[in-house]
Amino acid sequence: MKRLTHKSVSLLAATVVGMVMAASPAMAQQALSMDQLLRKVEQGRVQDNKENREREERFNKAKADQQRLLNEATGQKSSEEQRSQRLEAEAAANKEELKKLENDLNERLGSLKELFGVMQQVAGDARTRFESSVTNAENPDRVDFLENLAKKIGSSTKLPSLEEIDRLWFELHREMTESGRVVKYNTTVLMNDGSQQDMDVVRVGVFNIAADGKYLKYENGRVAELARQPDARRFVNSTSELLEATDGLVRFGIDPTAGGVLGTYVSRPNLIERVQQGGLVGYLIIALGIVGLLISLERMVVLGVASRKVTAQLASDTPSSDNALGRVLSVYQENKQADTGTLELKLSEAIFKETPALNRALLFIKIISVVAPLMGLLGTVTGMIQTFQAITLYGTGDPKLMAGGISQALVTTVLGLTVAIPTVLLHTLVSGRSKRIVQILQEQSAGIIAEHAEKHGVSSS
Repeated sequence: MKRLTHKSVSLLAATVVGMVMAASPAMAQQALSMDQLLRKVEQGRVQDNKENREREERFNKAKADQQRLLNEATGQKSSEEQRSQRLEAEAAANKEELKKLENDLNERLGSLKELFGVMQQVAGDARTRFESSVTNAENPDRVDFLENLAKKIGSSTKLPSLEEIDRLWFELHREMTESGRVVKYNTTVLMNDGSQQDMDVVRVGVFNIAADGKYLKYENGRVAELARQPDARRFVNSTSELLEATDGLVRFGIDPTAGGVLGTYVSRPNLIERVQQGGLVGYLIIALGIVGLLISLERMVVLGVASRKVTAQLASDTPSSDNALGRVLSVYQENKQADTGTLELKLSEAIFKETPALNRALLFIKIISVVAPLMGLLGTVTGMIQTFQAITLYGTGDPKLMAGGISQALVTTVLGLTVAIPTVLLHTLVSGRSKRIVQILQEQSAGIIAEHAEKHGVSSS
């Protein structure tokens, strides 16, 4: 057994070489002899044994730590279970105690519970009203007080103090008192250009705030200038009188809705804006009306002068060429020797010559009085078409859209009637003056012919 055959040694060497090459190819390459190779194998075995022992030690140590951690976790679990049971017992006891306290609270409140409910509602309603009241500009902190009071009552865990109840009554009473007072004070006013100015203002009850020549409004917690003041000067002028007055009575326009009526009044378009709503057709109607008015005024002046001259000619025996009657009488003076028929024709011709000058432009005035309402109707129809197109695009969900379009469409009708009605009256007046002069000419001509026929003993027919 001690002596190995050559074949056994070769097999052992091959096995060792294979193991060394599999474990460490570098060691196999460095081996120069069998002894060295065996020493290398022995050293590798010792190293492997050492590493295995270290692994076993680490595993045993980790196993001990795991057991310790498991024991700690088990103990902590047991502790937490006991704590959970204790907390559940405390929660059940607290629930019973809370239920008992709530019953005691409801029993002690009795009818006061309903009273506090009403108080909460009053505080909430008062806060909403005070927040938009013009008196809030002088007492802005009361809104926060009422809000906190309403939250406190609604919490069901706190009761209002006597001081808070007393202040609620005081704020309600103060609002009623301020509604009948006119107060002057200084405050910061937000102007339309974005600037802020400190100025003296006058508060009229709970209705309006006014400054020198301006109506103001209170919104978003500050006093601001109206975007547009009323057109009527009597309203704006009264603000200055109110600001300067110290006692007595002052005429002032009060808005009982605290800004609603004033806002509606201010938002109404003025005359210029109404005219602009009429568009191109409206401008044409106005231009036509101006032309008709100028012609009517010119005719009234001319016919008035002619009427006075004719009236003066009636009182004179000498014909004058500066008036229509004088020129007709001149024709008679020139044809006194003619027969009655010829004289009648001559006078008729003279009257016909004077008539165009007296009736000049009267037909045009009449045409304007007829065309103006037709143009207004044209503008209305055009505006209605645009309104229906808007309804087709946006639907009928917004009544203001339809009302605004119809209102603009009717502006041209108003403009047409505004031009037509006075034009008809002016045409009637001018035409009457012209007819009066023509009638005087015809009367005088008929009288002359009758007198001439009587002198010559010939019938005027």
